[in-house]
Amino acid sequence: MKFYRLGISFLFLALSILPAEAQSRETYHGLLTQKVRSDKLPGPQHLGDYVSEGKLRLSLRDAVLLALENNSEVRIDEAQVETSKFALLGSYKPFDPKLLAMFSADRASYTGFSLTQGVGNSGSSSFTDLTHTGQLTYKQTFQTGTDLSVDLISTRYSSNSDFFFINPYFNTVLTLTLTQPLLRNRGTFANRAPLVIARRAVQQSRANFEMQVSEIILDLVKQYWGVVKAHGNLEVDRKSLEAADASYQRDKRALELGALPPLNIYVSESEVASRRVQMIQGEYALKQAEDTLRLTIGANQDNYFRALDLDLTEKPEPEGELLNIDAATALQEALAQRPEVKMTGYALDNDDTSLRLARNHLQPDLSLAGNYRSYGIGGNQFSFTTGQLISRGGLGSSLSQLFGFGFPGYGASLTLNLPVKNRAAQADMGSALVSRHHDLYLAQQVREQITFEVSDAVHQLELGKLTLAAGRTALDLAQKALAAAQRKYELGVETIFFVLDAQTKLAQAESSLLEAQVNYQVAVALVDHATAGLLQPYHVQIAELSQ
Repeated sequence: MKFYRLGISFLFLALSILPAEAQSRETYHGLLTQKVRSDKLPGPQHLGDYVSEGKLRLSLRDAVLLALENNSEVRIDEAQVETSKFALLGSYKPFDPKLLAMFSADRASYTGFSLTQGVGNSGSSSFTDLTHTGQLTYKQTFQTGTDLSVDLISTRYSSNSDFFFINPYFNTVLTLTLTQPLLRNRGTFANRAPLVIARRAVQQSRANFEMQVSEIILDLVKQYWGVVKAHGNLEVDRKSLEAADASYQRDKRALELGALPPLNIYVSESEVASRRVQMIQGEYALKQAEDTLRLTIGANQDNYFRALDLDLTEKPEPEGELLNIDAATALQEALAQRPEVKMTGYALDNDDTSLRLARNHLQPDLSLAGNYRSYGIGGNQFSFTTGQLISRGGLGSSLSQLFGFGFPGYGASLTLNLPVKNRAAQADMGSALVSRHHDLYLAQQVREQITFEVSDAVHQLELGKLTLAAGRTALDLAQKALAAAQRKYELGVETIFFVLDAQTKLAQAESSLLEAQVNYQVAVALVDHATAGLLQPYHVQIAELSQ
């Protein structure tokens, strides 16, 4: 029974000295699982900070911050980065130490069949053997490819045979084995290659996340200015309707006074109906644009915030000098900073690593192993002639002899594992070559796409500046033309048709100028996006990943 208790204590000792790193990983994994399984999703964050006078009052930067906080697409893309980080953690699996503890007991009874077995206790010819075995094994693979194995095995053997002069006896063996690959998987590169590839995959996922965030911010900027444009167009339509209605009321009074023929009233009345239709369409265009923006900033996740009107504080009119940019400089910045370029660079580096690893796996598997052993025997020793107890001993004396290293053993082996065919390694080599070929063309395609995007963004910026200047001139001329037509109508030189036409052209000029202003603001964002600088104006940074 003492040895049973010793075996149980031995097992608990092995469990208690598990690596702290493994325990911490299990704890974190549990927290992660609990988070993933949660059915409750957080509501929109910080939207209440922007409610003012019953409206959701937002600047462009406020909208960007809310989108990064509440947008579901951002959270999905962020989860991909977290997944790659755990994949990197999992790539350390081959180097995780392993500890094995085992305890067993075996009892056997049998009848004697040989004089060499001696005689059982009290002259019996039947024998009973009882064997207890405890084993503790530690294994570790190092990043050089070296395998370390330490085995401590202790066996307690007792029998009722009188031929044993140590009974029961403890046989303890300590074995230290080192195995080193000499060709395949030799050295740090072959063993660290999966870690390097996984680490670059994490960097790729971070670059992809940065790209996705930039795309989301660009879409948000377009949506924000789209709401501003829709709201401005609605104001233009409202003023145009008011002007047409004023002309209609004037004609109506003139008709009542007999100063206007009855058929002439339909011109202004028809224009009022037409502009009312246009304003209704503008109202629904504004609602649609606002709903799109609410979806991006997460305001649609709660009924209260969904019902609030949006009050956007940014003005479409550019402030200060208009942006000037050199296309060659912009392209150079884009090729140096765009996350897509970084992603293709990491992919090509991983291809090179995979090729080297595939070549390594094509080599023969030759390994050298060496071991050192130490033995210890302990137990109650009896006189072989008289059967009297000479000395008492046990596991302690066995361990003392073991760690005295007075009875050592040595061994070495050289093993060659040479497969007749190694199709798996050949397939890995082929896949690595194809992947590199694919990534080379992908890198070229990315550079071509970036070049096009930078050129297009610069052209749109220049177009926006020219259209902005032309729109201001067109608005000024439309205002003067309306004033002239109004004056001629009052003098009786022209009919109301020319006044209404001048009002329409003025509304078109106002809408065109608003569109030019919004297009310029969007063009600036496109240039920032094309040169990987869209996050900077809004003070957004992607956290660096710890290695």
